[in-house]
Amino acid sequence: MNRSREVTRCSVAIGCTRLIIGAFAVGGLSLASGAAHAAGDPIQGAREFRGCLACHSVEPNENLTGPSLDSLFGRKAGSMPSFHRYSDALRKSGIVWNEKTLDAWMRNPAALVPGNEMQFQGIADAAVRGNIIAFLKDASEGKGRSAAFQGGMNSRGRLPNLKQAPPDAQVTSIRYCGDSYFVRTKSSRLAKFWEFNLRFKSDASKNGPRKGEPVLVPQGMQGDRAQIVFSSPTEVASFIKAECSP
Repeated sequence: MNRSREVTRCSVAIGCTRLIIGAFAVGGLSLASGAAHAAGDPIQGAREFRGCLACHSVEPNENLTGPSLDSLFGRKAGSMPSFHRYSDALRKSGIVWNEKTLDAWMRNPAALVPGNEMQFQGIADAAVRGNIIAFLKDASEGKGRSAAFQGGMNSRGRLPNLKQAPPDAQVTSIRYCGDSYFVRTKSSRLAKFWEFNLRFKSDASKNGPRKGEPVLVPQGMQGDRAQIVFSSPTEVASFIKAECSP
């Protein structure tokens, strides 16, 4: 049996990146394989779920790249009302999430639902799958916060609360000239960006910025790249003024 050190991050709906862990290569798939995971450890599962936090929350209706996994057990695949980016294949699959279907999905999503848009190859280690499933079951039963705390996991994921941004990050004006953006913040700081290095995004969640108060968020590269996050995409045009005179 060949070993592999690369297994994609766990997830149960759409889009996650790879996580390096020790595991065996992904093999065949059988729904019956889920029966062995009833005794999974939810606290250990919370630790192993950390790799999923970039894409999934277990908070109610807190969707990220993928949908919230709160109240997942007993839910029909592709049916979370607040999530609008499911693949047609998943919506039409007729799958209901439980220990067996989650185990099959996490082992090989492409085999369970051909044509789904999940960028995730699977987790070959049955014990890891079982622990994560046990944690998700606890989360569905309202015990996820306890398991997450004991597992040292921040159950809310990694999204910052942009309503608490400091004055140095609160954008008051954006000026565009040639190939450059000039961003003024509430602290009177002036940040200058090449147009290709500044992105405009929106965040309508409860952690997003207040209406009319976009936030400048650094994106590495020694400060020469950033994103400005608005409460709604309709605000973007009204903030940007095309003028070359300061």
